[in-house]
Amino acid sequence: MNRFVYALLSLLFFTHAAYAGEADISVAMKKKFPYAKLISVNKTPYLGLYEVVFDNQLVYTDEKMTYLFSGNIIDMHTMKNLTKAREKQLYPSVFAKLPLDLALKMVKGDGSRKLAVFTDPNCSYCKKLEKEMIGLKDATVYFFIYPILPGSEALAKTLWCTKDRLKTWENHMLNGIDPTSGETCDTSAFAKVAKLASQLHVSATPTILFEDGTLHAGTLPLDQLENQLTASAAAK
Repeated sequence: MNRFVYALLSLLFFTHAAYAGEADISVAMKKKFPYAKLISVNKTPYLGLYEVVFDNQLVYTDEKMTYLFSGNIIDMHTMKNLTKAREKQLYPSVFAKLPLDLALKMVKGDGSRKLAVFTDPNCSYCKKLEKEMIGLKDATVYFFIYPILPGSEALAKTLWCTKDRLKTWENHMLNGIDPTSGETCDTSAFAKVAKLASQLHVSATPTILFEDGTLHAGTLPLDQLENQLTASAAAK
C-alpha cells in the first residue's frame, strides 16, 4: 500500500479524457493502483465527484480522473461531515477489530464506554491527556504504545517488560517515575501496533479512537472526552 499512499499525497495528474462512469473509473483505478483493494466506485451528488472506496480508505476523483482527493467534504448548510458519515457506513467495525491484546487496559467504574489511545511514553501531550482521563467515569481505555519520538522505543520496551505494565505505565505518565527493571521480554507488540497505526492512518500521538470509529488527533479536556464517549457509545 506504500505506493498507493504516496500517490494520494501527490495529487496525481492522470489524463484529460472523460470516462463513461463508475465502471470505467473502476477499471482505470485498478490499473493505477494494482496493490490496493478496490471495493466500489459511486458518483456523488456534489461537485461531480466520484466516491472511490478502497478496503481501508475513502477518496474522491473527478469524472476525468484528473485529480485524486483525500479529505473531508462538509455540507455548509447543515455543517455535517459527509465524508465521516460515509466512512462510518463503510467501515463500521474498526474498533471491534482492534487487537486489544496489544494494549494496556485501564477500567474506570463499570467500563461500559470504550476508547483507544495511541500514545508515546515521551509525549507531553499524551501525559496531559492521561491526567484528564483520571476523571473519566464508567469507561475502558486501551493504551496502544506507539513509540515514535526520539528515545521512546527503548523506554517503551523497558516499561513493557515489567510485571505490572499498567501500574508502571501510569507511574511514568502521571507521576514521572521511570521504570528501573532491566528484564527482557517479547516486544514484538510494538511492530504490530506500528502496522495498526499505519492501517488507521494514525501518524501522531496522542490519537484517540472512539468506539464509533471517530479518530481525534491530539489531547482533549475531560468534558469533551465525556461528551464524545457518550455520543460514540450511542452511535456505534
